[in-house]
This record gives sequence, structure tokens and C-alpha cells, in this order.
Amino acid sequence: MTVDLRVAKSHGDHTTHTSPPSPQLWIEPQANLVLMRVRGVPTEALIREAQERIARLVADTGYSRVLYDGLEMEPPPVEVPISQWQLDKEIQLEGLRRAIVVPNTRLAYLARLAFGDGDHRVFYNDLAAAIRWLAQS
Repeated sequence: MTVDLRVAKSHGDHTTHTSPPSPQLWIEPQANLVLMRVRGVPTEALIREAQERIARLVADTGYSRVLYDGLEMEPPPVEVPISQWQLDKEIQLEGLRRAIVVPNTRLAYLARLAFGDGDHRVFYNDLAAAIRWLAQS
């Protein structure tokens, strides 16, 4: 069974289909942490790219705190957070403290699947609290 992920738009007597926007990814060092932002529905390939880029930045900067900003993220299929969990096992970024900011309970649940092990905390719509928590030793 295939699922049509296109969004239907009704225009009077006809309907057009548009594909959902491609996910967007931003990763950069800021202050004393690595900031990752995702917009749209992340894919397994996007998660792998993000993990690799975060690993390089952590190695290059020596930062051990990562802020995942998922406020503009849409819920992915469950396979995507599971792939994050598997990548964590593969890459083994030791000593990371991660704060994940999400807009709703569904993404919070998926974040807990993705980051089940390790030093992490999920925050609802509160970037400032996430940054304060990351700053604590």
C-alpha cells in the first residue's frame, strides 16, 4: 500500500495536489553549543546527515552540548526516530548533553524514542529553558 503524501488543495470545481515541502536542516555552533534546526518532515537520510555534521562539529569545537530545535518540525514516520537511536549506537558520541525542543506531545514521544539513552531532556516550546539546562554542569 502506498500513501499519497501530497497535500490536496481545492480550487472551486477542481483539486490540485502539491508535495509537502522538502525538509530543511541547519546546524551551526553558537556560543558554547551546537544548534540543530529542522523544518518540515525529517527523513532517515536527513537524520544521518545531521548526525554526521554534529559529530564533526563536536570534534572540531570540543562542545559537548547540543540543542535540537524541532519547533518547526512535522512528525515523521516512527522509522525516522528509530534510525536516530540506531545512529547513536553506531556513532557513539560520548559525553553529549542534548536538549530537544518540540511543539507538541507527539514530537516529544518521538524524541524520547530517538534519544532514549544518554543525557537528554525534552522541552515543550521553551528554547530559553533548554539553553539554561544545557548550561548546567
